[in-house]
Amino acid sequence: MNKTVGFIGLGVMGNSMASHILEAGYPVLVYTRTKQKAEEILNKGAVWQETVKDLSEKADIIITMVGYPSDVEEIYLGENGILRHAKEGAFVIDMTTSKPSLAKKIAEKAKEKSIHALDAPVSGGDIGARNGTLAIMAGGEKEAFEACLPLFSVMGENIQYQGPAGSGQHTKMCNQIAIATGMVGVAEAMAYAEKSGLNPEQVLKSITTGAAGSWSLSNLAP
Repeated sequence: MNKTVGFIGLGVMGNSMASHILEAGYPVLVYTRTKQKAEEILNKGAVWQETVKDLSEKADIIITMVGYPSDVEEIYLGENGILRHAKEGAFVIDMTTSKPSLAKKIAEKAKEKSIHALDAPVSGGDIGARNGTLAIMAGGEKEAFEACLPLFSVMGENIQYQGPAGSGQHTKMCNQIAIATGMVGVAEAMAYAEKSGLNPEQVLKSITTGAAGSWSLSNLAP
């Protein structure tokens, strides 16, 4: 429990995830581009860091939950980034939904510096983050995953190791494909209902609790 965790990215999900880590007893350092977003967790006891470099030099485990792959690349591989300044033997965990190829690149660069890298995107949205019930899909070294499992357990419930670097991001892509196809199916069903002279809202009331029930339908149902 004495490992210091650095958390970068305090958006809707990151704030809740970092809060769970803090509440579990880990010392937490935080950085985000807009310091105002960190006020809530700073009031709980997290410690602000002025730069990614500052955080990277002090933390034993560094978690990132940022916006886009371009942000991930800059934060990890930039001149003032994580891999240039993290401690030897540190663990770095990118939980952003990003590119498998970038996850592999980060893992290769990390290995050169004796740093352990995991790609561990999540599913469950802001509600899952708030409740600590996220699904976590991890790629990277199996030993690194096992070492970080206690930390993952304070943020999520369905935690699965998927394979080598990039596997977590590939799994998240599978998740997104499944969601997209479900949403397309729902759209087609509603178009059919309307063309058949039915009331789409009334149709939804019937099919959301049947075999067609899904996350997409549940979020559309009145």
